Amino acid sequence: MLTAVKNQLRVCALSVKYNIMREMLNKVTFVTNVLFMMLNNATFIVQWVILLRLRDDVGGYTMREVMLLWGLAASSFGLSRILFARVFALPELIINGKLDSYLVQPKNVLLSVMTSATNTSAIGDLLYGLLLICVFCFSVERLLLFLLFTVTGAGLVTAFALLMGSLSFWFVRSELFASHMINSVITFDTYPDGIFKGSARFLLYNVIPVGMMIYHPVHVMIEFDAAKLLAVLGYLVLLSALAVFVFYRGLRRYSSSSLMAARM
Repeated sequence: MLTAVKNQLRVCALSVKYNIMREMLNKVTFVTNVLFMMLNNATFIVQWVILLRLRDDVGGYTMREVMLLWGLAASSFGLSRILFARVFALPELIINGKLDSYLVQPKNVLLSVMTSATNTSAIGDLLYGLLLICVFCFSVERLLLFLLFTVTGAGLVTAFALLMGSLSFWFVRSELFASHMINSVITFDTYPDGIFKGSARFLLYNVIPVGMMIYHPVHVMIEFDAAKLLAVLGYLVLLSALAVFVFYRGLRRYSSSSLMAARM
């Protein structure tokens, strides 16, 4: 059992490695994509500098908390898209019957799909997040927590994308709904949670996983709270289990497109 799991993880690691190596064949394009992604993210610092000069805080967040927020959001999405970029295109694979080539492979179907592509510009997101915490709020303890929450954040957004994408097994045109839900995570995770009240706050902590992905981790990095840390880890386990269950349940309904396709 352990040997089989080890072999599956090794194959997935090799898949990610070769995906990145393939993207790096054109080094100029690769470096340009990474740098421009970092520059694009950095432009948003200006608006927060201006805003926080006009008032002391926004939703209880000072510049330090805002930079943690942006850094963690960028690094979490970056790591997810580096390792599991294909999960964000899952509805297209399901609707167009393009899962066929994954079903005939000897390795785990889900892991095969998730690790079959990478987004190299997301490396810029990951580096940008690490740069922010090192420049604005560095401490060894906070850096270690940041790295941990980057992994949990990437796991949560990946699981959420998998769950939303798997709805395409049942519902026509659900890719639009999945896209809007994933974009909502991107939209809300860069704003302080203190500005959200009532039903909006409930949704961000219980329906859209922004609260456990970003807000709780930021609070823990500012003032350590073991209960919130355990809540994030528990939520990750539950959401991941639900996403995997829904995917495999939906896979039973999958209809082949009879496409002649092969993956090398």
